[in-house]
This record gives sequence, C-alpha cells and structure tokens, in this order.
Amino acid sequence: MNKLILLVVLSVMSLKAQAQYTAKKKSTAPGTLFFYWGYNRSIYTPSTIRFIGPGYDFKLKGVEAVDRPSTDINEYINFNSFTVPQFDVRVGYNFKRNWAISFGYEHMKYVMKHGPTYFLSGSINPGIDLANGWSGTYSGDSIVTNENSFHYENTNGLNYINVQLTNVFKIYSSDKGNFAITTLMGVGAGPILSYNDFTFAGEKSMETLSLSGIGTSGHFGLRAEFFKHLFVAANIQGGFMGQYRVKTRPNDYDSHAKQAFLYGQRDIVVGALFYLKQSDKCNTCPNW
Repeated sequence: MNKLILLVVLSVMSLKAQAQYTAKKKSTAPGTLFFYWGYNRSIYTPSTIRFIGPGYDFKLKGVEAVDRPSTDINEYINFNSFTVPQFDVRVGYNFKRNWAISFGYEHMKYVMKHGPTYFLSGSINPGIDLANGWSGTYSGDSIVTNENSFHYENTNGLNYINVQLTNVFKIYSSDKGNFAITTLMGVGAGPILSYNDFTFAGEKSMETLSLSGIGTSGHFGLRAEFFKHLFVAANIQGGFMGQYRVKTRPNDYDSHAKQAFLYGQRDIVVGALFYLKQSDKCNTCPNW
C-alpha cells in the first residue's frame, strides 16, 4: 500500500511539474504568435531611371532620392492619419524552436531630389516636352531638373510586401522572466506595390497604382520583452529593389518607368506576444 501511495504521489508530482513546465511562456518556442506596428526611415543609392511613354524613351542617370518622414505628431496619434507616416506592420509565428515565419507590409517613401546634376540619354520627340524644352536625342547630357516641370516619387508609397524567415534567439532573461532581450536575424523577399507621382511633358499624374517589381532583404533586430507579452524592438534592414514596371500614367498602360537600387531602413516598433501552443517539452533545451 505504501508503495502504491508513493507511486501515486510521484505520478501526481510529475504531472504537476510537466503542466507547470508546458505552461511557461517562451517567446522563442514553437507556437508563439507575434504582432507589431512601428515607424521607419529609409535611404537609397543613386540609380538610373528609364522613362518610357508615347513619343519618348529616355534615361536619367545618377538620380538621388530621399524618404519623407512625417513631421506632424498628430499624424502619428490621429486614427484617421496614423498610416500616413512611413510605417511597418508585421505578424509572425514561431513554427519551430528559434525560427519564425512572418508577413509584413513596409510603407516607405521614395522622393526624387532636385539640385544634383543628372545625365540624360535617349530620345524625346519634338513638341512632347515644352515645359523642360527636352527634344531630340541625348547621349549623357548634363541636366538639372526642376520639380515643377519634372518630378518622380513614390510617396503613398514604395510599399514592400514581404515574407521573412527569422532566427529568434534569446540572449538574456531576468530571474522571473518578466524582462528579456531577444535577437532577430534573417532574410525576406516579396513584391513592391507602388503609388507613383509623375510630372513630365506638362502633365502631372498622382498616385498611379502598380505592382512594380520585387525586393529582397536581410534584417537584424533587438527585441526587449516585458512581462512576456509586450515588447519594443529596434530593427535595421537592407536589400535590393528592382522596379521593372512602375506605371506612371493611370490611363496609359504603356507609360512606365524602371529602375533598380539598394536601400537601407531602420525602424522602432511596439508589439505583443501570444502563446498559442508551447509544444516543445525539452526542459533542458537552452534559449527558447
């Protein structure tokens, strides 16, 4: 009888310990769902942009561009305008220990600079562009553009819609687990959704929508986790964007631009962790 009682007690203690263990919330374990929202800044390398349309086919070499962050704090806190600034939103899931798959929408802005000297090559039919006076054939001619007569930007925006594969690794956790620091490192890829503004030949087109190309990227971040459910993260990202057909006129499919460039991005985000299924029961496994 004593042996039976001892066996029952040990069994109950074992089940209780297992239940306590599997109930632990671990942000790097399988079954963790995460979501975040934040804002970004971006930089771009100079590029050559080719413009094609009725009566013209020309390139501008050495085009520089910048982002356009919002300076009005009300745009960040007003429900009707919080998507106007350059934002990042992402949802992801840990499909195995230390590995997550996620889907994100990164709203960046790309604005052509005016003032630097660019180089014009290609052909423009006479009478097409009276505003700039560009006419004929060019072979690397130096020009300085004016925003009122020629302009190109994606401010609503340069939207990188991507899937990321991320290694999630915990490097620090407090004794009670109420504070932790996790590294995030991985790669991503996906299509680019462009809203293009284009001024040329006396015509200004706004927010012309197109799936304009693809992007690839690598990223690294640090995530500070609080009380196992909330976090703040800082991320850096860099990669390649190939915009092979940016529609420039809403009513003319043949009018488009194309370019390729490298970019860099940094962001600050806030998010939440949800523990749907903590399936890893290895009590001795480190860092999850």
